[in-house]
Formats: sequence, C-alpha cells, structure tokens
Amino acid sequence: MTPHGSGDAIGRFLTIADAAEVLAVEVATVDELIRSGELPAIRVGASGPWRVERVQLEVFIEQQYEDARRSSAWNQGEFANVFELSGARRGTIRSLD
Repeated sequence: MTPHGSGDAIGRFLTIADAAEVLAVEVATVDELIRSGELPAIRVGASGPWRVERVQLEVFIEQQYEDARRSSAWNQGEFANVFELSGARRGTIRSLD
C-alpha cells in the first residue's frame, strides 16, 4: 500500500492494488472478485478506477475465514452440529408432531 503512516491516514477507500496487497494476491484476482460481486466496490465515475471500501474488505476477509471454518468442519465430518454449519439457531426448528 502507499505509505501514509497509520491505517487511518490511508482513507476510506483502497485502490485495487492496495486491496491486492492486503490480501497478498494479484491485482487481477481482486478485479475478478469485484466483477463476480464477491467483493463490493464502486467505480469513480462512469468508467473510472474501482475503489474498495476498507470496511467492505474487512467484511470480505471475515467471511472468507467463516467459509473456511465451515468447510473444515464439514470436511472433518463434524455433523453433530448441523445448526452451526447451516447458520441456523438452535431452538428455531419445531417438530411436526
């Protein structure tokens, strides 16, 4: 990222290159994430450069951790807690009887 001192000095929005650096991936990867809708971003002007809000990048990262955790639990066969894997809350499913 562009050296500005503290994280707050960077500002609200990141360039695609800055987001790629945070994620330790290629710029093309971030561009693909934006175009697929996985990473929310805005264009500056009708055809200007993409900008990624720092908060949205953090949300994306947290979601990736959550997806990895769920995938790991599924792959390890930890089916005892289906509620956790599905995202449902305990006690919200009623019996049909």
